[in-house]
Amino acid sequence: MIAPATGIKRQFYANFANYLANNGYGVITFDNRGIGGSSIGPVTQNSASLQRWGEKDMPAVLDCLQQEFPQTKYHLVGHSAGGQLIGLMHNAMAISSMFNFACSSGQLTNMKLSYLIQAHFFMNFFIPLSNAMFGHTKSQWLGMGEPLPKSVAKQWQQWCNGQGYVKTAFGKTVHQHCYNELTLPSLWVCGG
Repeated sequence: MIAPATGIKRQFYANFANYLANNGYGVITFDNRGIGGSSIGPVTQNSASLQRWGEKDMPAVLDCLQQEFPQTKYHLVGHSAGGQLIGLMHNAMAISSMFNFACSSGQLTNMKLSYLIQAHFFMNFFIPLSNAMFGHTKSQWLGMGEPLPKSVAKQWQQWCNGQGYVKTAFGKTVHQHCYNELTLPSLWVCGG
């Protein structure tokens, strides 16, 4: 299961998915709701959120993978949010291992100074302004993937400004998760 980064379409992962498939792996890529092929209607009317991606989209994709390839081991390759949201999946315990790349804590205060200014501009100026002016975030203008539904971008901004990314929403909007129970082998690769 190749889980995408925020605003990144499944086509971005096509070459990697084809490589895995040609080497005997069953592979599934997907667009989260509100992105690419999973976008229904105008982006301004889409109620998707990061939380829904983790609670609804990712579990549904894993269910499809399990139906297509029953009685085997399942592995998650997560890119950024695609790895960060695993603990919101009600069926995450079915995943045997996880490999995440460019999947940091998301917290702005943990970022290097060289990237921190850009990240603050995007999160705390561009997202609110774009949401107010257009009803969604025109992230494509800054090379940050596809246009983002308003609630995705707003939640991304809140989590990156909070303490512990998804943990920021614990007890507020996130009432069930399995982050504390996950013990699967994992490898995290982040560029410098």
